[in-house]
Amino acid sequence: MPDTARPVPPFRADHVGSLLRPQPIVEARRKRYEEKSISEAELHEVEDREIPGLIAMQEDVGLKAVTDGEARRSFWHYDFMGMLTGLDLEERDPEEGVHFAGVKLRPIFPTITQKLDFPADHPMIDHFKFVAEHTSVVPKISIPGPSCCHFRVAQEDIHVAEYREDPQAMFADLAATYKKAVEAFYAAGCRYLQMDDIFFAYLCDPKHRAAKQEAGQDPDWLIDRYAWMMREAIKDRPDDMVIGMHMCRGNFRSTHAAEGAYDAAAEAIFSTGVDIYFMEYDSDRAGGLEPLKLLPKGSQRVMPGFITTKTAELESIDGLRRKFDEAAKYADLDQLGIAPQCGFASTEEGNAITPDDQKRKLELVVKTAEAIWGGV
Repeated sequence: MPDTARPVPPFRADHVGSLLRPQPIVEARRKRYEEKSISEAELHEVEDREIPGLIAMQEDVGLKAVTDGEARRSFWHYDFMGMLTGLDLEERDPEEGVHFAGVKLRPIFPTITQKLDFPADHPMIDHFKFVAEHTSVVPKISIPGPSCCHFRVAQEDIHVAEYREDPQAMFADLAATYKKAVEAFYAAGCRYLQMDDIFFAYLCDPKHRAAKQEAGQDPDWLIDRYAWMMREAIKDRPDDMVIGMHMCRGNFRSTHAAEGAYDAAAEAIFSTGVDIYFMEYDSDRAGGLEPLKLLPKGSQRVMPGFITTKTAELESIDGLRRKFDEAAKYADLDQLGIAPQCGFASTEEGNAITPDDQKRKLELVVKTAEAIWGGV
C-alpha cells in the first residue's frame, strides 16, 4: 500500500513489537536448529505462512501500527546484532548464561571481531518489507538500540584494539552503523522505526551500576554516551520518519533482570530526540512517575507501560485511568498514550501467557486509548 494511504504515527494505542510465536513456527525452528531436519528455505516458508496471521490479529484488535511479532528471531536483540558486520555470536558453557529472576538466558555471547558496520544486505530489511506488503496500516519494525552492542559485550570479547583502547571509537562506529541502519530502513519504505535501548533502565539499577563500576566503567558516563549514540544515529532522519525507543528491565519467560526508577537516566533519555518513548511502568520495580516531568513540551510522546505482558490477569480500565491521572501531574496528557510494558516474547520461548491472553491485552490497550483519548 502507498505510504500516503496509511495512517500516520504516533498513535494513542501501540505495542512494543514481539508476540508469542505461532506453534508451526516453534516446531519449524526446532526442526531446523535442533533436529536439523529441514532447510532454511523450508523454515522461511513456514514463517511466511504464519506471520500474516499475526499481522491480521493486530489489525483486528484495532492497532494502527503492526509488526511481524519478531517471529523470525530467537532473541529481540542478538539476531539483529549478529547480522551486523564485525559482530559475531558465540555459544559457550551453559553456566555462563545471563541471569534473570530465577532463570538463566541461553549462553550466547556477542563478540566484536572487526570494525562495526551495517551491511546493505542486512536480513531484517526484508523482514520489514514483508510486513509492509501484508498490512494496510503502518508497518513497524523494532531493532535493538546502539547501547545493546556495548552493554552486552564483555571487555574481553572486544577484539578490535582501537575499541579496547578508546571506547569512544567504538561508540562513534556504533553511531555511524545505526545511522546507516536508519537510512537503509527508510529507503526500504520504513516510516516507523523503533529501537529497544533497555540498558538506560538497567543503568538505574544499583547492582548493574556496581557491575559496570567493577568493570572500570562509570555508569553515568555510559548513560551519557548511550544517549549521544542515539542522537547521532537519528538526528538526520527525514521529517516523515518516526523513531520510537523502548525501555524495560528485562523480559524472559515472564521474569526480569533489573529494577530501579528512571531518575538517574531520565534527563539523558529525553535528550535523545526520539519521537515516542515506550517506558515500562507495570510494577514497583520501575519506580515513580516523577521522571516524566523532564519530557520536553511539544510533540514527543510517552507510552507508559501500565499494562503488563508478564501475566495474564487483565488490568481494569478504571485502574488505568487512575494511573494516567497520576501521570498527568508530570506530563501533559496530550503527550501520553498507552502500550504494554514490554513485548510478549522477547525471546522465542515467550512469556507465561497464552495467545488468547495476549490478544486480550492488546484489546485492552485499544479500549483504554478509546476511553481516555477518544480514539487510537
